[in-house]
Amino acid sequence: MFRNLTPVVKNLLLINIAMFVVASYFMPQLERMFALYYVQSPRFMPTQFLTYMFMHANFWHLFSNMFGLFIFGPLLEQFLGPKKLLTLWMVCGVGSGLLYSGYNAYRIGQLDNQIEAFYANPSPERFNDFVKDNRHLFKSGVYDFIDDFTKNPESKTMIQRAKENYMGIRDIQINIPMVGASGALFGILIAFAMFFPNTELLLLFPPMPVKAKYLVLFYGLYTVYNIINNSPTDNVAHFAHLSGLIIGAGLVYYWKKNRNNFY
Repeated sequence: MFRNLTPVVKNLLLINIAMFVVASYFMPQLERMFALYYVQSPRFMPTQFLTYMFMHANFWHLFSNMFGLFIFGPLLEQFLGPKKLLTLWMVCGVGSGLLYSGYNAYRIGQLDNQIEAFYANPSPERFNDFVKDNRHLFKSGVYDFIDDFTKNPESKTMIQRAKENYMGIRDIQINIPMVGASGALFGILIAFAMFFPNTELLLLFPPMPVKAKYLVLFYGLYTVYNIINNSPTDNVAHFAHLSGLIIGAGLVYYWKKNRNNFY
């Protein structure tokens, strides 16, 4: 199978694996430089819209993305050609980063509205609701503070401490990095399903054949479910996955509509 690797797929695999090894064992500061941060973060740089897709959180994150590229990429590259496969990968990767940043801006905007509402009318009830929404970011001691705040709702000291907690959580949120080639990979997946919809793939778990179009449909629905569910403890950027699917589908649709692009 390795002898059937096409040039672009092989180079993408090598670059991603090499970047993971370097960042993990030799230059850990690379992740801070290359990961994608929210635009208001002091760590943000415009180049991160490109570089973030070459960073991965851990070995299994890298493995899942590279395994998908290894399985679906070569046939697509043979069909589309090297330039178009690379274009698909890069456009979906960069585009996913841009769309996710827009989605993140919406989420931070909601957080800013909560902060503004508390500053205008500070109360233990508002702070308690805020802690519930972000409980995964608080230590258990915050509940003792809530009890004290409830007993002393007019205390300036308590109100100030609550404000500091609000701003602390905001600081954490804007400095959570996004890494990984998942957005680019989901563009590859949707392209494969659109060009080879009835190709049967053998799943590992459970070990059964499934057509490419149904597999990608499942991934898409599962991604939408996770976005709607919005579990606070889920650290996967599902919106970036959905963005990759949408951008990839749009690009393939454009190519199909303008078939002269294939020649």
